[in-house]
Amino acid sequence: MNNIEWQESTLILLDQTKLPTEISYINCTDWRQVAEAIKMLRVRGAPAIGVAAGYGLILAAMEAARLDAPFNEQLVTFYDFSENLKETRPTAINLAWAVERIVNLVKAEAKTSSDMEHIIKIITAEAELIHKEDVGLNRRMAEAGASLFEGQRNLRILTHCNAGALATGGVGTALGVIRKLHEKSQLERVYADETRPLLQGARLTAFELYEDGIPVTLETDNMAAYAMQQGLIDAVIVGADRITTKGDVANKIGTYGLAVLAKFHNIPFYVAASYSTFDFTLKNGSYIPIEMRDDYEVTSFHGVQTAPEGIDVLNPAFDVTPHELVTAIITEEGVLTPDFEESIGKLRHIVHNK
Repeated sequence: MNNIEWQESTLILLDQTKLPTEISYINCTDWRQVAEAIKMLRVRGAPAIGVAAGYGLILAAMEAARLDAPFNEQLVTFYDFSENLKETRPTAINLAWAVERIVNLVKAEAKTSSDMEHIIKIITAEAELIHKEDVGLNRRMAEAGASLFEGQRNLRILTHCNAGALATGGVGTALGVIRKLHEKSQLERVYADETRPLLQGARLTAFELYEDGIPVTLETDNMAAYAMQQGLIDAVIVGADRITTKGDVANKIGTYGLAVLAKFHNIPFYVAASYSTFDFTLKNGSYIPIEMRDDYEVTSFHGVQTAPEGIDVLNPAFDVTPHELVTAIITEEGVLTPDFEESIGKLRHIVHNK
């Protein structure tokens, strides 16, 4: 199913908060609807929210163009809208990357053009290109990740949260690798953490894999240690929302704990992420902004209260896994291994010279 689709002046998003029991779509004709969908996790996954934001900027430019104002004022309004959209989720760098990529293009184009309709066409073409690029890089990432398991059979892979087709514009990052292993008959089974508190693993990853006919076993997050201790896991593959130049990885809360467990049990811990997930302005993961979400996500589920009224809640959406716990980072340009500062630096050089 398409999770993101642009049709004329409407962005159609699969409402992931309704899965797996209901398949429902949201028709966004206003950039604020896109921002709300990102904030409320109706569309989620770092690559997917970058793609959605690109289309959201078309709607922002269309609204700015309707203002009865000079071109320069329309541009200022568009930039304000863009900033608001960028701030909806602070941890996933792909969101800021997509917005800044399009805004920088608009600024360059505005030096020679004063036609807002032309600007809208430029934004539309770039948003569609970002989407198309994500589809292609997912495929290349899947191939690169599968190369790590050359000659191996009956693999049992543990994953956390959802880094599949629902989280990207293509086949997925972590799940893209898993899909490729299944395609090559190397995969025995996937173990999917349910991923508290919003159960993206249970509602989305298990749903994706089950629908694709890929063997999957669902487990609660606190069963991962047991699965490893019992020898049920050969490797861990997760996605990422932001990666620093040292290789520190921000991902869904609970990822750090998995990495610690994997290290203790001598299980390789792989991260699959595209170039747009790397933050070249940050070296240390301690500087990554961590989104804190509403208490009700922990104290209730689907409207049913599960904790005492008024209880204090700690609800970070992400944690940071130190680079020392990461075995390798899988990208569309190949597999990065320690020393990560060196290999990430080479990745940046390769992409900039393309």
